[in-house]
Amino acid sequence: MGLLLEKISEAIIKGKIDYSSNYPPEMKGEPGAFELTGEALSCGVGAEEILLKAMIPAMGIVGELFRDKKLFVPQVLMSAKAMNSSMTHLKPYFNRGDIKSRGTFIIGTVEGDLHDIGKNLVCMMIEGSGWRVIDLGVDVSSESFINALKEYPGSVLGMSALLTTTMETMAKSVKDVKATFPNQCIIVGGAPLTSEFACSIGADFYASNPQNALEYINSQCR
Repeated sequence: MGLLLEKISEAIIKGKIDYSSNYPPEMKGEPGAFELTGEALSCGVGAEEILLKAMIPAMGIVGELFRDKKLFVPQVLMSAKAMNSSMTHLKPYFNRGDIKSRGTFIIGTVEGDLHDIGKNLVCMMIEGSGWRVIDLGVDVSSESFINALKEYPGSVLGMSALLTTTMETMAKSVKDVKATFPNQCIIVGGAPLTSEFACSIGADFYASNPQNALEYINSQCR
């Protein structure tokens, strides 16, 4: 059982999605995260055990390597795809309540901004760590953020912006959300942002990378 969990972790870290995937080259022709997760379940390994002992540690390693610039965006995306292939097996267990979610995380790129690579990385990293993720997409208005928070009370909210021109939009969205939900936990991220900017607009935290976002919500927002 332990060996299967190790293999799942390795597949996720290296970005081996399934048997047909040719990436990474050294694992060509080997089963990927999809097959290994299915095999583990069929052998009696619990879904929550797979999540806690294989997937979460693997995505933690990926996040740390990315933060330390030892992995780059294309490699992280492959790891995230491998993680998602494992998650297809586990989602029915989440839906039935067999696996308890750590919480709900709502995220979107602010209005006027159509960039989503960074946001998508955060989504994948956080979902792979046991959170339910509600991705509102790009060009998200203040009203849409507020409506999502009404639909999913108690959620953590993430906002992303890549353009300097949409930093002002982010400031407005944070203000609008806080006016409706004064105690709402909001984290913000994006290339032009800084901790000082996040503080100035009333956000609770600035995440410079997906791993920072994950570490913060795990420690502060549950």
